[in-house]
Amino acid sequence: MNILVCIKQVLDSGASVRIEEESGQVMAEGSYWMNHADEFAMEEALVIRDRRHGTVVDVITVGPDRAAQVLERAMGMGADTGVHVRVPDEDPLGPWQVAAWIGSYARDRGYDLILAGVMAEDDMQGQVGPLLAEYLRIPCATSVICETIDGKGDSVYVEREMESGRRDCLELDLPALLTVQTGMNQPRYPTLSNLMRAKAQKATVIAGSALPPVEARETVLGIHYPQKSRAGSCLKGDPREKAVQLLEILQQQGLMRGQR
Repeated sequence: MNILVCIKQVLDSGASVRIEEESGQVMAEGSYWMNHADEFAMEEALVIRDRRHGTVVDVITVGPDRAAQVLERAMGMGADTGVHVRVPDEDPLGPWQVAAWIGSYARDRGYDLILAGVMAEDDMQGQVGPLLAEYLRIPCATSVICETIDGKGDSVYVEREMESGRRDCLELDLPALLTVQTGMNQPRYPTLSNLMRAKAQKATVIAGSALPPVEARETVLGIHYPQKSRAGSCLKGDPREKAVQLLEILQQQGLMRGQR
């Protein structure tokens, strides 16, 4: 069985972020790491490999030069090979661009299963996985918390997390794509031997310009800090006076009718 895991490098949630007024660009200062949800997808691929002899796990990321860091970590966890679709560190990439580039690489490589995190920590969109499945014309299940591949490797049984603690149970024909929910497993730490292998082996680098061109399907019109939409007020006086003030406010807002 051949498995491809899609991972993303994201900015540390505690990093400093500011908006340049002249250019409107978001400037960030801080460290980068592997998207948290993608760690669970990576671990699930390794669990499948542990259960199924002969399984090969590849990992792929789309990003600038610094994104090679997350490939080293994934290979340190145990991935067999890494692929880096390298693009300039300029404007942020839209989910369709990322999905199309990954799809161009994966289309003819015979992957039986593609795994990705349920969403990225930075944009919180959760679109790359479903868009990639649509690009490849394969079935897709999102927010997966449990999966079991049948003995022949022809289908996969999955359970999806729903609201109110319910689960959506599906069986998908392979090849298929699953986006993995956090908490599905316990991601392992990279081992020293695997990290040394990753540094020696290096990831395969593919320039984004070498793949079929992809036009962005969305345009950023503007970026600004959140604006305060309403201000609170503090009622003053003794309890009776505060009650009268509150009643007047509720009546002015049309939330209460009647006389004092």
